[in-house]
Amino acid sequence: MTKTLENIRNFAIIAHIDHGKSTIADRIIHKCGGLTDREMKAQVLDSMDIERERGITIKAQTVKLNYKAKDGKNYVLNIIDTPGHVDFSYEVSRSLYACEGSILIVDSTQGVEAQTLANVYQALDINHEIVPVLNKIDLPASDLEKTSKQIEDVIGIDTSNAIPCSGKTGEGIEEILEQIIKTLPGPKGEKNEILKCLLVDSWYDTYLGVVILIRVIDGKIKKNIKIKMMSTNREYIVEKVGVFTPKPKDVDELNAGEIGFITTGIKVLSDTKVGDTICESKTPLQEALPGFKPSKPVVFCGLFPVDSSEYQKLKDGLAKLQLNDASFSFEAESSSALGLGFRCGFLGLLHLEIVTERLEREFDINLLTTTPGVVYKVHLNKGNVIDLQNPSSLPDPTHIKFIEEPWIKATIITPDEYLGSIIKLCQDKRGMQTNLSYSGNRAVINYELPLNEVVFDFNDRLKSMTSGYASFDYEIIDHREGDLVKLGILVNGEPVDALAMMIHKDFAQRTGREVCEKLKDLIPRHNFMIPVQAAIGGKIVARETIKGFKKDVLTKIHGGGATDRKRKLLEKQKKGKARSKQFGRVEIPQEAFIGVLKIKKEN
Repeated sequence: MTKTLENIRNFAIIAHIDHGKSTIADRIIHKCGGLTDREMKAQVLDSMDIERERGITIKAQTVKLNYKAKDGKNYVLNIIDTPGHVDFSYEVSRSLYACEGSILIVDSTQGVEAQTLANVYQALDINHEIVPVLNKIDLPASDLEKTSKQIEDVIGIDTSNAIPCSGKTGEGIEEILEQIIKTLPGPKGEKNEILKCLLVDSWYDTYLGVVILIRVIDGKIKKNIKIKMMSTNREYIVEKVGVFTPKPKDVDELNAGEIGFITTGIKVLSDTKVGDTICESKTPLQEALPGFKPSKPVVFCGLFPVDSSEYQKLKDGLAKLQLNDASFSFEAESSSALGLGFRCGFLGLLHLEIVTERLEREFDINLLTTTPGVVYKVHLNKGNVIDLQNPSSLPDPTHIKFIEEPWIKATIITPDEYLGSIIKLCQDKRGMQTNLSYSGNRAVINYELPLNEVVFDFNDRLKSMTSGYASFDYEIIDHREGDLVKLGILVNGEPVDALAMMIHKDFAQRTGREVCEKLKDLIPRHNFMIPVQAAIGGKIVARETIKGFKKDVLTKIHGGGATDRKRKLLEKQKKGKARSKQFGRVEIPQEAFIGVLKIKKEN
């Protein structure tokens, strides 16, 4: 019989990006005496500089705190601070599985936003108890009544026990802690049962090797016991058991219901699968825990060093980043225009931005990024299906039966005065509206959109046309057949593979024309004439010509009877130009690639 462990509370903090999750986590840590005043700093759980600078959480972080409640009992609180950005939603889903309840934080000046919805629904799906918290009550624009009504209307959860608080001043933090003790259930588990753990997360530590974050469901885990990972069937000896208070602290054992970390001497991150079940090797389990879906890269792009001598440095940098971020993948690729580089997969554009920024900052590499694209499923006439990440490796169109592209379900929440321009934007992006509802003067719109239309600039344009008030969240639903073509760019008759892109047939001609016009301005003149062309298959759909330099060979000739000499000299020049066009290399500068990438953003 599994019993409830009365004095433990495991909960996650969920909210839209920038609604104050990490700040409230800071206040709770401070209140429970996890760190001294001297050790406290803002966003104490965020370990990376980028996280602090941008004020975002990328990795879910855990902390174990002791709290003496007003009823005189001592409680153990295990908190998981989760990211708020759509790219890292898988971090949220796995964090929720390790808990029994959630604190939902809503900014009382902004109200309910798209990510709030997505995260709450995830929590409700796995039967979480939810404590609503209305943050930022110290700001003059705070409207508690309106925000509470929105939570009830849009999400549908009771807000009678919602707690107003301020992460900045610390007001209401004690009430949150008391509410957690009162509302959230304790974990169920039995200390004397056979060992059953959920692998929540893992990362690489320079000194310890791979550190594994676990939630013990049943039994207990201690040093020197032999454990088994059920997905790989490999066995390891536990070398270290500990908890984060937020500082790592060694303990003798972790019992049922607790969250902590272990190290087992694993050196490679890929040996630990997130969502795996851990058991003792002498008493193996019959069936594994349900776990959760692994994260899959959805956006791919090429990363090339500006200076080709930095290739090895880039390779080492990517390998080091992968040690701490298993959701990111890379493989070597070469381009005739850009030289040697890597094809990398990311969870979204923010993830891409963060990885490139870390490479430039931590490893001092000057990078060039190619056009981000998504994974297409290409169905061939033979009946087999290939995953296409790089447009330049598309098979011959005669072998292709049809191409499928990924579609997403988007939720947009916006003040209703911007509704018209948002609908137009979604229609321009080939979207299909599925739902529209209102909560006060805010509209909640659901659209189905192709992912490749969204990955570039959708979020930026949405924010700029709504003065930053609209919020956007998405999840991938399926692959659908689309009328897609490969748009190739040829410079002097040579295809430039780094500029190839997959695009919908209706937009191909316009985009091809824009790219050619842009390249005409950006590629410097050579001694010979250079045609710049956009092609779909073998058909040229747009062309611009970069004029060559012209040397005046006739200046020396004066006097009559010189017509033949003039003609001869001009013909000689013509032959020379034809030869240099044949053998001459067109240097495409770096700015030209960057300029073409920006076109996509301005569309």
